[in-house]
Amino acid sequence: MVILREMDEIEYESFLDRTVRDYAEDKIKAGTWKEEEALSLSEKAVAQLLPEGRATKDAFLYTVVDRADGREIPVGVLWVQFSEGKFGREAFIYDILIYEAYQGQGYGKRTLEALDEEARKRGAVSIGLHVFGHNQRAYHLYQKMGYETTDIQMSKKL
Repeated sequence: MVILREMDEIEYESFLDRTVRDYAEDKIKAGTWKEEEALSLSEKAVAQLLPEGRATKDAFLYTVVDRADGREIPVGVLWVQFSEGKFGREAFIYDILIYEAYQGQGYGKRTLEALDEEARKRGAVSIGLHVFGHNQRAYHLYQKMGYETTDIQMSKKL
């Protein structure tokens, strides 16, 4: 059974380091940022979204836990923010990661199902996310889980 447990401070520090690095790498792969500026821009972007760290209003930072056989095994992380949108309260996934050792075992699907339940409890009417074009594995999972493409931005290198 997958549950979403609020991160503790140690988990948050580890999450923060990894998410800043991973976001910078994704922006480089996408051709959005130059390598020499990516880490700095990533740190700035994350700091703007989480100005109070774990205590940032409407930000929920979870450790994804598999609760099996009386044990709790951390299998990933999830960062979601809630806001008021045009049609009601909305959730937005800023980061989701299933640790490499647990990928391909259904944890992504079960994490998104757990988020559906959590978002409903918090009054959300929708969940949004952004997926990088090079992350086809995630894109296909989101489609399978009922997420629909709302717009597409494309570019061509010359």
